[in-house]
Amino acid sequence: MEKHPERQHPYFPGKEYRTAADKREDGLICGTRLDFTLRFLGLVLRNRKRVKKGIYDTAMWAASSLEVLRLIERCGGRFHITGLEHILETDLPAVYISNHMSTLETMVFPCIIAPVMDVTFVVKESLVSHPLFSPIMRSRNPIVVGRKDPRADFSVVMEQGRKVLEGGRSVVIFPQSTRTAHFHPEAFNTLGIKLAKAAGVKVIPVAIRTDFWSSGKLIRDLGPLYPERPIHMSFGKAFSVEKSGREAHRKVVEYICHHLEEWYKQ
Repeated sequence: MEKHPERQHPYFPGKEYRTAADKREDGLICGTRLDFTLRFLGLVLRNRKRVKKGIYDTAMWAASSLEVLRLIERCGGRFHITGLEHILETDLPAVYISNHMSTLETMVFPCIIAPVMDVTFVVKESLVSHPLFSPIMRSRNPIVVGRKDPRADFSVVMEQGRKVLEGGRSVVIFPQSTRTAHFHPEAFNTLGIKLAKAAGVKVIPVAIRTDFWSSGKLIRDLGPLYPERPIHMSFGKAFSVEKSGREAHRKVVEYICHHLEEWYKQ
């Protein structure tokens, strides 16, 4: 792996990022769930217009993702992101394998990864047909799975994923069948590992705690916010998949379990 010690993340200099002590601004409704929802919807609508104009490129995707992160901080979210140096260590595409808790990571990962390397996601079909997010998600050329037929999903990810990686783009995959507040290793499949091995690229394990932004009852992607819950993201060192991939899968699961255990102790 070729290292570039001189490289620096344009948004998050250093190996980690912590939200400053107080990011809230003064205002009548500032920091409330209503404030968050209105501003978030406004950002989404602006981005939809940019997509239609054909100007919503990777740089703008990353910048709008950073806007979401700042909005979350404005509403009490406290980020602690570690392992940023591992993203900067290579120009080569990789498979990012992460647990999945909420909408938050889907919205924030782009501002962490995209400024360093071209990237896309493996997403559910419901996201590319979502009344709000559909144009934005489609503009990123994601790998789309139905989540109903595991065999069909496997074929799609392996075929399209290899083409994406061979084309120089990294892939983010959430192996859980759905977003869950608690991590269940038995429900964490090996699809990301198999894709990395087939494409001959490395894996970057990612552990997250993002239950700050929970699922809503009426609108799943716009649920309650819990400022008392810190937001953690940790990116591990890239590694190769050897032999059957069992050891690599175990390594990713242990990475996630270890960090979640530490974070919930705090």
